[in-house]
Amino acid sequence: MSLLACENVSLGYEGKTVVEGLTFNINSGDYLCILGENGSGKSTLMKTLLGLRTPMSGSITMGDGLKKNEIGYLPQQTIVQKDFPASVKEIVMSGFLNHSGLRPFYTKEEKNIALDNMKRLGIEDMGKKCYRDLSGGQQQRVLLARALCATSKMLLLDEPVAGLDPKVTHEMYELIKSLNKEGITIIMVSHDMHAALKYATKILHVSDKPEFFESTNDYLKSKTGKMFTSDNGGGN
Repeated sequence: MSLLACENVSLGYEGKTVVEGLTFNINSGDYLCILGENGSGKSTLMKTLLGLRTPMSGSITMGDGLKKNEIGYLPQQTIVQKDFPASVKEIVMSGFLNHSGLRPFYTKEEKNIALDNMKRLGIEDMGKKCYRDLSGGQQQRVLLARALCATSKMLLLDEPVAGLDPKVTHEMYELIKSLNKEGITIIMVSHDMHAALKYATKILHVSDKPEFFESTNDYLKSKTGKMFTSDNGGGN
């Protein structure tokens, strides 16, 4: 069974349909990149997968024991969020909040998992630092560690390299790649065509008539892929 499957889903808000007829499936270990122009419904899809919006029609099902509160999410940051006055450790630990319910403390196991994730991302020595004093790349690593505290199965990443310089962008993509190789399923919204074609195993092109491609090569051979890669200066 697929880890996540969308069947003939329509998405929208305030009674307005943004995406119609969306069908795709994600298996454990996939790396899906969601492409599409601004306003095509990519963010609406992410919110729906997280359970923050309800599909207008169609069905979204999860398998392999995956639950909505077990999906790690790295959102696009706002200016206010970048200036958040909390320690790195506090932010990373907050990834467990969806699991803790009314429990007012973190368990020893959760603290160990948080530390392991910080080590995983090379920020274990930053635990006491204030989040707002970090560089953009360091902040993204903190948020990625936070997302990992919420899941061992699936990460949803919304423009994870937005605003980062080329060197840090490359490092972030390589981190995400390594997590995927460890078995974590990746669903990433991106405007970065080159990265999508380099890292993703599957492509979902969102538009008024969304198209799902089982492989990146299938996307490159398609009419949509050829047009979109051409508009973005080529895919190679």
